[in-house]
Amino acid sequence: METFEDKNLAGGAEAYRKRLVGLGFVFLLVISLIALHWSARTEYFSSIGLIVFLVLFISLTAYAVWSVRTSSSNSLWADAWKRLFKNKLAVFGLIVVWLMVLLVAVGPTLVYWLNGFTPDYIPSGVDGGDRVRSFPPSGMHPMGTDDQGRDLLARVLQGGRISLMVGIISTFVSLIVGVSWGAVAGYLGGRVDNIMMRIVDIIYSIPYILVVIVLLSVLGGPNTGFLIGLIPAIVTTFITLLVLTYFLAKLYQFINEYFVRRVGSGMIKLLMVLFALVTGMVLIEAIVFNMWMHEAFLGNLGDWMAEIYMANVNQGLSQIFLLFFALGLVSWLTMARVVRGQILSLKNQEFVLAAKATGVSTFGIIFRHLVPNALGPVIVYATLTVPSVMLTEAFLSFLGLGVQAPYASWGSLASDGIKNIQIFPWQLIFPGVTMALTLFSLNFLGDGLRDALDPQTRKF
Repeated sequence: METFEDKNLAGGAEAYRKRLVGLGFVFLLVISLIALHWSARTEYFSSIGLIVFLVLFISLTAYAVWSVRTSSSNSLWADAWKRLFKNKLAVFGLIVVWLMVLLVAVGPTLVYWLNGFTPDYIPSGVDGGDRVRSFPPSGMHPMGTDDQGRDLLARVLQGGRISLMVGIISTFVSLIVGVSWGAVAGYLGGRVDNIMMRIVDIIYSIPYILVVIVLLSVLGGPNTGFLIGLIPAIVTTFITLLVLTYFLAKLYQFINEYFVRRVGSGMIKLLMVLFALVTGMVLIEAIVFNMWMHEAFLGNLGDWMAEIYMANVNQGLSQIFLLFFALGLVSWLTMARVVRGQILSLKNQEFVLAAKATGVSTFGIIFRHLVPNALGPVIVYATLTVPSVMLTEAFLSFLGLGVQAPYASWGSLASDGIKNIQIFPWQLIFPGVTMALTLFSLNFLGDGLRDALDPQTRKF
């Protein structure tokens, strides 16, 4: 007869299996994307890599939807996902964002594979001399060309990478700063809380665009290029190790709970200890030989990332990474207030008092007990921060402070297109519509997440 403990164990094993399979799909997806960029110069291998990537991407999407719909868990997150999939606008936003990520990931490679155009390719005239003028949309150029003859479809897809990266990385920076600041202020309270939040109020009183402009001006000097070039190498190593550690930890936890507790074999426990030792050795070796990791992971995400790693950083690349951190450093203020409010409502709960009674440190209480229980509003606000940051980057591009040539974002493409709107309107229409569709979809998704995680605030 199956006991309650067996059912619990089976349910936990099922959840771990789903997570491991999902992580496996993500891992294979990243590997296939790296292979796709690796082989972009060879049509045969590029086509195989593209097919493999698309198959994995579609499989991951189908598996994620199936996991949510067949989940028997009654946890907050499982119920939130089910409510999210009942919101038509949120589902529409999720589909559009998911497809946009797919397009910007493989789109430039696909365009090059189909017609040989790259975002920076400037064709010569018929006689080999004068540059080709801008052409309207056609079969060869579905979105037309810009005033230098470059394929606008390839540039929009390439610009989408930078725009989405600006939004995501800047939001990630704001999450780190805002969550830490708000959690510490809310938990410690008293004079510390007053001082920390008054600093937030002072910074809040300054127009954030002015702060971004000052940061770009101060940090954009000629001697900062090398330091900025080190940032992606450090961040990539950290993220790679973090993902690898998380995947191996979950695998270890799954095997330990599903096999060791059920079988109780001493040999299995010994194998688990050996597995932990080998895992530690792999991580140490990865840290020691991080130069290889940069070449394998960073250097193949794109030629421009390889240039950064080799410290051949030009002004355009420096400006991109300055945007990442400048926008992130001004968008954390509201995040800090949101997290502080959540921590104030949670810090006197019974689980916090129990953690204090067992001798858990202040750091452990804040980041192991309080912050995970405040993730709902944080995720919602982070989803809504991404389109806000992307819109700010577009505004800065109109002012000439955004992404610099030869690189492009949706904002800089729209800024270039508005100059020729009366003669070549497609140069503004296509990047503008693409950016607007993405921003609307992200806002729909953020609103849907807010309703799903806090159904009491839903508007009827």
